[in-house]
Amino acid sequence: MKIGMSLPQLGPQASAENLIAVARRAEQLGYDSLWVLERLLWPLSPQEPYPASPDGSLPATYQLVFDPIETLTFVAAHTSTIELGTSVLVLGYHTPIQLARRLATLDVLSKGRALVGVGVGWSHDEFEAAGTPFARRGARADEFLEALIALWTKDPVAFEGDFYHIPESLVGPKPARKPHPPIYVAGFGQYTFDRAVKFGQGWHPSGTPSFEWLEGMIKQFHETAARAGRSEMEVVLRSFTMVFEQPAGQRQPMMGTLDEIKEDIQRLRDMGVTHLIHSPPAIGFTPSPTVDDGLTLMEQLIEVSR
Repeated sequence: MKIGMSLPQLGPQASAENLIAVARRAEQLGYDSLWVLERLLWPLSPQEPYPASPDGSLPATYQLVFDPIETLTFVAAHTSTIELGTSVLVLGYHTPIQLARRLATLDVLSKGRALVGVGVGWSHDEFEAAGTPFARRGARADEFLEALIALWTKDPVAFEGDFYHIPESLVGPKPARKPHPPIYVAGFGQYTFDRAVKFGQGWHPSGTPSFEWLEGMIKQFHETAARAGRSEMEVVLRSFTMVFEQPAGQRQPMMGTLDEIKEDIQRLRDMGVTHLIHSPPAIGFTPSPTVDDGLTLMEQLIEVSR
C-alpha cells in the first residue's frame, strides 16, 4: 500500500513556506505522494448543503484555496521523487484542451510524477460560476475523459463529441509518463465504477463511513473491473485521519489512537486499498497558520502506516 499526505493549500496555512515544509518533510519521511483538492468559491447563500459536513456547511478554510495544479507545480520544484496528485479536479470546471496541457506540463516538469484524481462534482454554485450546465454532468465527464486521453496519447489529435470539439491539431506537451498519468475516478455507485473502469486506473473514494460499507464498495468495483477484463485496478482512499491520545470506545474508522489507526490501516490493506491518503485536520483544516503540529503528526502517521 502506498501512503500519501494532503498539502496545506487551504485557509491560514496556505503559504509557500508551509507547502515547502510539508512537501520536503513528507519526501524525507518516505511518503509516496502529496495531494491537493479543488474548490472554486465559498458561496454566502449556497444552493445545496455541503455533503461532507454534518450540518451541511462548508469549512471556513475553503474561503481561501490555492489552485491545485499551480500548487503541485510549485511543490514539484521543491521535491524530487514524491508523486503529486489531485483529489480531486472537477471536470466540469475545465475544458479538455486546457486541462490536458496543464496536467501534461506538470507531469513533464515533475519528470512523470503527476496523479490525476477527477470527479463529476456536486456544487450548483461552482458549476454556475464556471459557466457549465449542471445537467448531464455525468455524460459530460465521460466525454471529457475520452478527449483528455486522446489529447495525451495522439498526435495529431481530433475530437468531435456532443460537448467538446477539437480541430485536428498538434498538441503539446505530451505527458512524461506513458501512455499518460494514472486517472482515478472519485464518487460512489455503479456509474462511478463504470467510468473508472472505462477511462481510469482506479477508484478514488473519500472517507470511510464504515469498514463494511467500504468493503462492499470495493467488491462491487472489482466485479465491475473483472467484467471489463481490467484486473489491475487501484483503490485510492482519501482518509480524514484523526489521532486521539486515549481510546474513545465506539469510534469511526481512521479516528482513534495511533495503535487503533494502525489496526485500521491493516484492515484497509487487507480489503484491497492500494493507496491511502492521510488528510488530517492539522494540515489545511485548521485556523492555525502554522504546520508544526501537522509535521509532528506526519512522523507518527508514517510509522503506523508501513
